[in-house]
Amino acid sequence: MKLMLTSGGVTNPSIHSALVQLLGKPISESHALCVPTAQWGNPMSSPASVRGFVAAADPRSRHSSGLGWASLGLLELTALPTIDAQRWVPWVREADVLLVNGGDATYLCHWMRESGLADLLPSLHDTVWVGVSAGSMVLTPRIGTDFVEWPAAPDDRTLGVVDFSIFPHLEVFPTNTMADAERWAADIGVPSYAIDDQTAVTVVDGSVEVVSEGQWTKFEA
Repeated sequence: MKLMLTSGGVTNPSIHSALVQLLGKPISESHALCVPTAQWGNPMSSPASVRGFVAAADPRSRHSSGLGWASLGLLELTALPTIDAQRWVPWVREADVLLVNGGDATYLCHWMRESGLADLLPSLHDTVWVGVSAGSMVLTPRIGTDFVEWPAAPDDRTLGVVDFSIFPHLEVFPTNTMADAERWAADIGVPSYAIDDQTAVTVVDGSVEVVSEGQWTKFEA
């Protein structure tokens, strides 16, 4: 896969340009699937917030589902174990991009495994993954205990598709200061990036690049 791991979505021209480059064609010619599942694991989310993301009705959704896609569908991971994979796997393979929203990364990780989407990822060579917050963090090895909101999570481990972790929303919330990020990074045990909502980390064929019009920093392990 081609990965665009963001904190706040496609929030500025630099990230927008990088996304078009990953897609290899205009957004208006690209077909997207929304994955809202992470929201159900976060106590701050609600049916209204999920609808806001899927329907591009929330002002923040203009940075993901509201970008003007050729088509926009819904992929709810909690439903997939109840239907035949022969139905839903083609939907994923035919999509140009998966828009994976925030919420709780451990809940999202659980349902990516339960649904079979996690096993499918290595075969999606041309698909672009655009993660927002937890939708980015789920691909890292660990998220840190401070970011676990789902009570049933066994620990803070996630999928480990990439070999670094992400501290999102840098300086956006009172508990997401640079000092908080430094304490988090000291315990995470792997290289990591603290990124604000104007920053994205792209990964293509193992090559990592930071695209930013804001603030970010990298911590070594």
